[in-house]
Amino acid sequence: MSSESSAEVKVPLIYIIAGESSGDTLGAGLIRALRAETRGNVEIAGIGGDLMSAEGLQTIFPITEIAVMGLIEILPKVPKILERIRQTVADVRSRQPAAVVTIDSKAFAMRVNKQLHALRVRSGNGPKLIHWVPPTVWAWGPRRAEVIAKYIDHLLTLYPFEAPYFAAHGLPTTFVGHPAALTQNNNSKCFKSIYGLPLEAPVLGVFPGSRLGEVKRLLPIFGNVVDRLAVRYQGLRIVLPTVSLVVDKVREAITTWRSPVTIVTEHRHKTAAFSACTAALAASGTVTLELSLAGVPTVAAYRLNALTATIARRLIDPDSVVLTNKLMGKRVIPQFLQEDCTPERLTVAIKQLFDDPRARAKQGIVSESIRQMLIVDGEDPSIRAARKILTLLSESC
Repeated sequence: MSSESSAEVKVPLIYIIAGESSGDTLGAGLIRALRAETRGNVEIAGIGGDLMSAEGLQTIFPITEIAVMGLIEILPKVPKILERIRQTVADVRSRQPAAVVTIDSKAFAMRVNKQLHALRVRSGNGPKLIHWVPPTVWAWGPRRAEVIAKYIDHLLTLYPFEAPYFAAHGLPTTFVGHPAALTQNNNSKCFKSIYGLPLEAPVLGVFPGSRLGEVKRLLPIFGNVVDRLAVRYQGLRIVLPTVSLVVDKVREAITTWRSPVTIVTEHRHKTAAFSACTAALAASGTVTLELSLAGVPTVAAYRLNALTATIARRLIDPDSVVLTNKLMGKRVIPQFLQEDCTPERLTVAIKQLFDDPRARAKQGIVSESIRQMLIVDGEDPSIRAARKILTLLSESC
């Protein structure tokens, strides 16, 4: 390729789809990596959020319309989601990209891939179909691995334990690692200075999730915990990183909290916010892993719609809900799910982290172990993902 003139080189179009905030973060890193690996000789189109838009993506619709979690919660949005699936497939057909890379957002991504796969079978040609962040088959059961293996050409995974589930069904799979494992920022003093926090103040990080449904269910509970802690810890400050999708709801919810709340919307300040936290209260999800990597003692919590929870109990392994616990093979992070997710129980768990140095140290020592699990050969996972995608395209030429 390098010996050819720029006029002779066909610049590939890669269509990237991210349907929620965590996928938007991965997508933004992937765009940067693809440009770095091709020296800018790549075109990007697709669907993303603020971070991918900041990298120049012109998303065809806002991801707020498809960022839904829960078996029951998704029902009211089904007509809109189906409409967006049709729009996405039509856009892919009109642009004819070399590859479609879907990131997480399984309910949306797999339906798009299924339709694109069917079109390719009928026509005999179409884009390479690649998915990054597979369904959590280790938690929900391996049957879903067989389903997606039918419609994907290649799978990229964040975690080392995922590949065997999919390889068993003939799906080529590459473990690229997790970009969060590269992030290190210990500049607590700088963060506190920027946001006007007293240097010696106890700080609780509050992370209620990035989806509107999560925020609506968890913030009232988390606010109750904050009010209880404010009585015990004089000068307590709250740091609450969030995203544009839910920031208005967050601002509305915190107006009655007893401790001052610092809302952080700048993504570049997120890891610095971690370093300022004495402890954290977080919705179970990617952020609990990020907090562990940052060495922040954490309590994980989650609530689903009651009917969704009833169904989920029959399907999900509770010991796999919190990623740090899954990776370490034991409950390093206390987790409080569904009826256990109460202000009383969460307050007791947070108090232990504030008051007991041994409890904090127990979580802190796993940070480096997890980091080593999530980096392959010391390479940036986004670069590894970009290289694999470009290799797959070159092999299909």
